[in-house]
This record gives sequence, structure tokens and C-alpha cells, in this order.
Amino acid sequence: MERQSPLLIAQDIWKNYGSIEVLKGVSLEVSKGEMVSIVGASGAGKSTLLYVVSTLEKADKGKVLFENQDLSALDSSSLAQFRNTRMGFVFQFHHLLPEFTAIENVCVPAWIGKRPAKEVNKKALELLDFMGLADKKDKKPHSLSGGEQQRVAVARALINNPSLVFADEPTGNLDSANATSLHELFIRLRNEYQQSFLIVTHNESLSQMSNRILQMKDGIIL
Repeated sequence: MERQSPLLIAQDIWKNYGSIEVLKGVSLEVSKGEMVSIVGASGAGKSTLLYVVSTLEKADKGKVLFENQDLSALDSSSLAQFRNTRMGFVFQFHHLLPEFTAIENVCVPAWIGKRPAKEVNKKALELLDFMGLADKKDKKPHSLSGGEQQRVAVARALINNPSLVFADEPTGNLDSANATSLHELFIRLRNEYQQSFLIVTHNESLSQMSNRILQMKDGIIL
């Protein structure tokens, strides 16, 4: 696949927690339509790197450019708005709101972004249909299987048409059948919609499906 101009550029990222150096001058790029996996042993700094480049955490040193914008120049309110509209997030635990239905959970980021209700509902239905969950739209999380809950979380990550989806161990809480089904879903999203992903994973088959694999050890990319 021919790589396009970078969507995300992280330059020389350093991050300490107290006296522990977790990231030691890490740089990476992700292009549009690319799926990049970060792999490595526990404690290598993978999740910290994901959180820093997605602005959920602040680097001690270094720069993050997203769609050519220097994110360190934004105040916290502008950054939260940017994150909600340009980025999607999928975590190991789905973090669905238990009192909301599947479709309401999918709509939440778009409601926060104050998008028109009718348009949001239509998009949420299309996403649930793509996930094979149209018939579960009015179910609450407790009545969905683990794999279904995680697919609702993926639909929620996509509701605002993000440029890049950040996923932290997205299959870590799933059995192998559901993990495989989620992998296939990511591949379809990349192939059919040019969706870009940056994924932290211990799952070898997911990383092997990526366009590129970045191996981390002791706070650096090898």
C-alpha cells in the first residue's frame, strides 16, 4: 500500500512518572488509511505512548502534530473538542453507559459535539448495521455479549467520523472467536472506509493484519 502524507506525527516524546522514565524520545507516524500496531512486553511503554499521542496524557517533552496542527498549542477546552471530533477511542473495557441503550451509547460523542439529533441517529443506525447489531439497538449493555458490547464501543468511536481511531488492547477482554471477529471488523473499516488505526495489542494475529508493526522495549521503539 502506498503511504500517504502522515495524519499523526509524534516527535521525540519523553514521559516520566516520578523518577521512572517510561518513554525515552519516541517518534512515530501514522498515515491515512493505515493500521499500525504497537507491540511489546508489559511495561514497555505502549499504552503510555498511545495516551500521549492521543492527548489523553501530556508529554514531558516532544511534539504531537495531528493533521498538521500542533496540539500543544491548544488549551484544554479546545483540545477536548478536537479529541471528540477528530479522534476515536476503543479500550480493553468497553466503558458503555449501563443505563443507555446500544444506540444511545453510540450517539454520546455526537451529542457532546452538539450535532443534529436526526443526523446522529441515522449515522448510529448505519454503524450498528455495519457491526451486525441493528437488531440490538434498543438493548442495554447488560443484555449484550462481550463481543457485542465491544462492537458498540467501536461504533461509538466512529460516530464523529474520526481521522484516527486509537485502540488500547481492544481484544484483551474477548475470547478468541470474538477477538477474531473484531479484527475482521477493523480490517473491513480500513479497506472499505480508509479508516486509520493506531493499536496497542498483545494479540499477534491482530498485529500481523496491520500495515506496520512497531516493537517497543524499555520506552523506545526498536
